[in-house]
Amino acid sequence: MIIDWYPGHMKKARAQIIEILPKIDLVIEVLDARLPASSANPLLERLRGDKPCIKVLNKNDLADPTVTKNWVSFFEQQQEVKAIPLDARNRRDGGLIPKLCRKMLPARSKKGKPLRVLVVGIPNVGKSTLINTMAGKKMARVGDKPAITTCPQQIDLRNGILLSDTPGLLWPVLDDMAGACRLATSGAIGDNAYDTVEVGLTTAQYLKERYPAMLLKRYKFPEMPETPLQIVEEIGRRRGCLIKGGDVDLYRAAELLLRELRAGSLGAISLERPNEAPGAFDQKVETE
Repeated sequence: MIIDWYPGHMKKARAQIIEILPKIDLVIEVLDARLPASSANPLLERLRGDKPCIKVLNKNDLADPTVTKNWVSFFEQQQEVKAIPLDARNRRDGGLIPKLCRKMLPARSKKGKPLRVLVVGIPNVGKSTLINTMAGKKMARVGDKPAITTCPQQIDLRNGILLSDTPGLLWPVLDDMAGACRLATSGAIGDNAYDTVEVGLTTAQYLKERYPAMLLKRYKFPEMPETPLQIVEEIGRRRGCLIKGGDVDLYRAAELLLRELRAGSLGAISLERPNEAPGAFDQKVETE
């Protein structure tokens, strides 16, 4: 599977982050709680150096809570890093971030100078939603498609924190195909950049291995189909994703599975775990 997605404005965003980082006191990196490693940008780790960083594990309501707890422990073993799982739409959750910023840099807060905070994250991870929640009003554009924010902006929260917002970041070529597939499964990558059927089959295999009870319950299977192709076909038959002659429309069935997983309709699911050996997303699943 090849997923190659790097809109031109993202190259510009990379340059903007390099330019602004020397003026920043603290970095907030917004991650998807379902796939914190794949939704991170390795470039940021190199650029931020020893600056304090808050890893926001957003969409934690969609992630397996036990796995998320393990991710928090994993990140907080890193120097100058705090991790916090939350739902960026929740005002109470959003209110925790400024307190944590001041706690991590108490000396600067005492001087009466605003904390200069950079917020970064890949497309569709909830960065703009978090900013709007923290500000208490709509400050950044929000959407369910990647690449909504396209230019940098500064936002004064009027509580001693000055936010700098940037467009989302992704690698120009996602050469880690397992991570790329996780991103596609989560909806972080535009659907014109990948094969929906192939991603759907790989996701079906992963769910069969890690969350079989959720598959059985959601689609009312009397027993688990043996292969990912059979899983997607059975979903298609049960949901009316059929073409002329009664055959299953694999595209529609795979799209339905991905859509329902992203919405949390199957339950709280994490797509990766810390320090994990390669799993289902590293396997090639045949479409025929």
